[in-house]
Amino acid sequence: MKIDLSGKTALVTGSTSGIGHAIAKGLAGAGADVVINGRTKAKVDAAVEALRKAMPEAKLRGVAADVSTAAGCQTLVAALPDVDILINNAGIFEPKGFFEIPDEDWSRFFEVNVMSGVRLSRAYLPGMLKRNWGRIVFISSESALNIPREMIHYGMTKTAQLAVSRGLAEMTRGSAVTVNSVLPGPTMSEGVETFVKGLAKQNGQSVDEAASVFIRQFRPTSLLQRFASVEEIANLVVYVASKQASATNGAALRAEGGIVQTIA
Repeated sequence: MKIDLSGKTALVTGSTSGIGHAIAKGLAGAGADVVINGRTKAKVDAAVEALRKAMPEAKLRGVAADVSTAAGCQTLVAALPDVDILINNAGIFEPKGFFEIPDEDWSRFFEVNVMSGVRLSRAYLPGMLKRNWGRIVFISSESALNIPREMIHYGMTKTAQLAVSRGLAEMTRGSAVTVNSVLPGPTMSEGVETFVKGLAKQNGQSVDEAASVFIRQFRPTSLLQRFASVEEIANLVVYVASKQASATNGAALRAEGGIVQTIA
């Protein structure tokens, strides 16, 4: 299968590093005009430059905007009025016990993880429907299905993304626009690597040992028995964004290494 996204403009939020950066690279490799997004111009510029060095022929540009706020989303849409592919990837996580999570954290997680995608989908979906082609992908998590006791507020937002995604998909009936969610499991992004290094230091372990212990302790049902790479997640997202994925709509697609013990 040759995925060709030539002529399509793709926006990946939160794409200066991690899964988002890998998705941006994958979409650019498939020929899309890719827009990198992050909160600061310095990080956006650095991410664009890194991809240009790795992919000299890629069509890349960047827009700095904080999509966790309504004003930031407005700034982004003003700079980029239309897209064909929207990847709602921006998100935060933080392990914290339920009784230690203040109201402010619940609101902050909802604004970043859920409302960023709501606002941008509201801005871009009408144009996709008018042109009769488009792709919206929410980067959710297996934590949407297996709510982690160590970060219930995070799991809540990931479940909310599935509800929003499925609801938006219902609005595309009879069109060539699709809305789906991709659910990664534990993935070795830069942020997670920093978290694992902290565990390693705290417990006197190597990074590999700490990663292995984390999977065994907190994700014991994993069939993969390791952290996924960011590229493994990006591969699925690029397919879902492709023309070949035209019959996949309203779906929650798992890339979590078999952690969720269901057959559907």
